[in-house]
Amino acid sequence: MWGETIIKPEGELKVSFGYQCNGNNSFEVSNGYDILPEIRKNSSFSCLSGAALSANATLANTNICKGLIGAEILPSLDSPNSFRKVPSSPNLSRLDILSSSLQSSMSNLSCSSSPPSDHDSYLFKPMSAPSRSEGFLSAMEVQVAGGAAGEDRVQAVCSEENGWLFCAIYDGFNGRDAADFLAGTLYETIMLYFNLRGCESKQDFSRASDSLYLDRCFQHYLDDSNTIYDEKFPSRIQDNKDSCFDYTNKNGSFAKEELSSNSFRHGVLDSFQRALNQAENDFLYMVEQEMEDRPDLVSVGSCVLVVLLHGNDLYTLNLGDSRAVLAKYGEGDENERLKAIQLTDSHTVDNEVEKNQLISDHPDDPMTVVAGKVKGKLKVTRAFGVGYLKKKKLNDALMGILRVRNLISPPYVSTQPSMNVHRISKSDCFVIVGSDGLFDFFSNDEVVKLVHSYILSNPSGDPAKFLLEQLVERAADCAGFSLEELMNIPAGRRRKYHDDVTVIVVILGTNHRTSKASTCM
Repeated sequence: MWGETIIKPEGELKVSFGYQCNGNNSFEVSNGYDILPEIRKNSSFSCLSGAALSANATLANTNICKGLIGAEILPSLDSPNSFRKVPSSPNLSRLDILSSSLQSSMSNLSCSSSPPSDHDSYLFKPMSAPSRSEGFLSAMEVQVAGGAAGEDRVQAVCSEENGWLFCAIYDGFNGRDAADFLAGTLYETIMLYFNLRGCESKQDFSRASDSLYLDRCFQHYLDDSNTIYDEKFPSRIQDNKDSCFDYTNKNGSFAKEELSSNSFRHGVLDSFQRALNQAENDFLYMVEQEMEDRPDLVSVGSCVLVVLLHGNDLYTLNLGDSRAVLAKYGEGDENERLKAIQLTDSHTVDNEVEKNQLISDHPDDPMTVVAGKVKGKLKVTRAFGVGYLKKKKLNDALMGILRVRNLISPPYVSTQPSMNVHRISKSDCFVIVGSDGLFDFFSNDEVVKLVHSYILSNPSGDPAKFLLEQLVERAADCAGFSLEELMNIPAGRRRKYHDDVTVIVVILGTNHRTSKASTCM
């Protein structure tokens, strides 16, 4: 673990943590690492690092959820300079009480004008704490690291006993309340829905882990653009059923294991979807309760990027413009060059697919996109929170120029995430998870090249912190400042030159060819 940084004084890194898995000989271990008990062999990563740098000046929330999030839950989860052991579910009972108290008002807080679908029915079910023995996320102890930088929140949770890794970046905007709410509740809510489904029994977990590299029918292959465009996950799984059965008929006894693995993955994606919608409804309910005293809450929102590494499955869920970028060796490339593959889509009006879908969803509103923003207010087309673009009642809480004129057919911002399952192969090297502030200055290829070159020369170093140091240097150069001049600008004013930036780099342990590869732009 490490915590020191060269960025000082005003621009000091708010978060810098690392985790080195034992039992992997591909990476040296320096004094900067505190070796933790060995990860089970079904883990597919060897180490990770995370770092975050603030640019926005923002006050921590104090009243959201009657102080429960800010005063009780977040302090117990924050460990900005290291991982530490905590019980797997220290806040579950409190979240259960919180969510249960909302049931009587849930039906009044629909963010869609359409009738509830089958996938919405869970929103009205009472939540109760599951048994810890029911699901693979219910490990007795987990390693946790997390913290805040400006309006960003970063979170990493790792189970030593079950070999899985959960990472999340919540890129808040117009305040940090939504990002704080997600950091305090989303992981716990995902865990709860895993357990309520019962789809992740120990038998399913074992089968999913044992079939490493063998499952081909469920993998979501990327198209030539290396970008996954949104497709509701039930249909994506349905689309793979025929190929799955064809494959099964030819392979006899492998059929049951393959179907079990697919059912397991479907359950993970379904739990992601349900937990995100539960969190959205809980948060907007709280906003509605508190907006008389804090009308600014109706404009607060957050992008969401969740990565779950389980066995050799890498799950992603995203809303907004944060990215997960995979560094992968090119197939058949004799020089073994790395290429960057974006595992997530960018939900912004700059994405023509997103923009056209948004306009199509609001045929009676000619002012859906104004000056390159949704209703002239927001670049992202999908986000958590931001209730004033989803409900007229919340928009009416704003005064003057802050209120959206002619909110004809809300919601204008979607909470439907893009989700993907990527099967890790021996050609996969590492994954870079970052908020959009990183990609304001670097392309996907550039971040892959930077991380790879750094790993080669510093096998036990901190690639996430290195990326941020490179970003600050580039931001200073673009602004015509020295590095020291830029970092002496106070947070808030420095937002003119760069955004809050959060980065997690996960080195995938299935790859043992790092020292041989080269990277091309």
